[in-house]
Amino acid sequence: MAELTHLDAAGNARMVDVGGKTATQRVAVASGRIAMSAEALDAIRNGDAPKGDVLAAARIAGIMAAKKTAELIPLCHPLALDSVTVDFAFEDGALRTTATASLTGKTGVEMEALTAASVALLTIYDMAKALDKGMVISDLRLIEKRGGKSGDWKAEL
Repeated sequence: MAELTHLDAAGNARMVDVGGKTATQRVAVASGRIAMSAEALDAIRNGDAPKGDVLAAARIAGIMAAKKTAELIPLCHPLALDSVTVDFAFEDGALRTTATASLTGKTGVEMEALTAASVALLTIYDMAKALDKGMVISDLRLIEKRGGKSGDWKAEL
């Protein structure tokens, strides 16, 4: 069995020591979607949701969440992110969120991208729940990562 990086020799949880690693450019892209009624989708598209500009709030929430990933996910390293973007695309009956996180550092930014996408989706739910309490968040996943020792990876879509 491969060595578990987040456990020490005694089986105790530990943060991985990245001190000896070389800083490289790293990028991760994550995506998810939220399905909703046509009424809720139209209100978001038109900026008519009762709580205001849903996408602006979700974008800011996603960026803020990426910056706080180490406070939310045990054993994640606090990272000095170079960039985080959160974008939206309207789909048939749903809204897709795509988050990209990047830095030059010693560890990857997959968790930051996933956290940004998930909190953006949760914010969309919160901002539009007055219109549709039955919204469904799904398909949260890593789409791509670049850089680091393990190299580049892209999901089969």
